[in-house]
Amino acid sequence: MSNFIRIFVFSFLFLTACKSEFEKIRISGDVDKILNKAFSYYEKEEYLKSQTLFELVLSSIKGRTESEKAYFQYAYCHYHLHEYILGAYYFKNFANTFTSSPLREEALYMAAYSNYKLSPIYKLEQSNTIKAIDDFQTFVNLFPSSDRVNLCNQLIDEMRRKLEQKAYAEGELYYNLRQYQSAVISFDNLLRDYPETPEAEQVLFLIAKSQFLLADNSVVEKQVDRFNETIRRCDDFVEKYPSGKFTKEIKQVKKESNAKISEVKKRLKDGKV
Repeated sequence: MSNFIRIFVFSFLFLTACKSEFEKIRISGDVDKILNKAFSYYEKEEYLKSQTLFELVLSSIKGRTESEKAYFQYAYCHYHLHEYILGAYYFKNFANTFTSSPLREEALYMAAYSNYKLSPIYKLEQSNTIKAIDDFQTFVNLFPSSDRVNLCNQLIDEMRRKLEQKAYAEGELYYNLRQYQSAVISFDNLLRDYPETPEAEQVLFLIAKSQFLLADNSVVEKQVDRFNETIRRCDDFVEKYPSGKFTKEIKQVKKESNAKISEVKKRLKDGKV
């Protein structure tokens, strides 16, 4: 028998033996044996096996001293297996069940962090991002002296920035689709929700531009009011950015809006509408 075949056979038998050990424990019905092996697999970072065994005994060990450790490691098994939805659920459930546990702080942090791991790129739906922000904020409120507070605040800022990016992209999309009223509303909401956004100058510029284009494409009866609103938006921009990179263009938009108002009023007066 060649060395290669010997190694293959040995490896196969070794793996089969390991599997048999797990299967024997799994079907044994011995709660203590299953629990101890679940702890052992967890320490060896064999999280799938550990999770499988924990699931068999968690309901049977309620009230026992080991249940706290078992439930905590069970939540971590889901996290380590990248099952972040279940990880967040079980960490939060642990915190709500073992309210006096010294592990409660870590559990609540990990519940929030699991939702953070589910937070997608800014272009996608952001419910998990919002949930993670809420959970981190709850953690900071509950444990203001925790060593994790600074990290929580950093992650909150990171995710809020992602929400800003999504809000900006939505407003920009409305603008590009020539849905100018929706663009104005979307950009106004962005500035209301994120007043410190680094895109504030660009956003105010696009609001004024959207308002001008909305007015210019409106029925005559609405144009005067909408061009006046454009002028107000231009004045808001110039007041905040008197020497901004868009200031020259904004002043031109205001000039054109005044000209349009005069033109529309003349047409209305002459009955040429």
